Amino acid sequence: MTTKSRSRSRILKAVDETLRDLKRLDITGPRAPKVMRLGLLPPAALRQRVIAIARGDFQPKASEPKVWFSSMKVLAAVLSDDNRALLRVIVDTHPASIAELARSTGCTAASVSRRLKSLSRYGIVELRRERSLVRPVVNATEFQIDALA
Repeated sequence: MTTKSRSRSRILKAVDETLRDLKRLDITGPRAPKVMRLGLLPPAALRQRVIAIARGDFQPKASEPKVWFSSMKVLAAVLSDDNRALLRVIVDTHPASIAELARSTGCTAASVSRRLKSLSRYGIVELRRERSLVRPVVNATEFQIDALA
């Protein structure tokens, strides 16, 4: 192998590594805020809505929230200041694992994992398994809350 081909292969290798890093960090251009619509209904009304949808009596519109909460207390717990700060850290640092996120926040891995599982139940965070690691990915950074009576 000549010197020219060796240097060219090093350049190609470096370009490949950079592209892999950009893909891992999900850098695809200017970042627009990801808005998620959340609904708030009293438990009895939420139960009636679910039953009507299951029976086929009611067809939800595409613009309606997909995630519903039965009380403001539950909604406030899920979107607490600590959880929103955790979302911001994930968006800013793009951690490769829960352990890396725990190190960057100063919290224990168990605490971060528990909070991420709660957020993933509502679709706010996606936990992607990559090899032996679990990487958190934020699905929403802003929230629109529709409170219905």
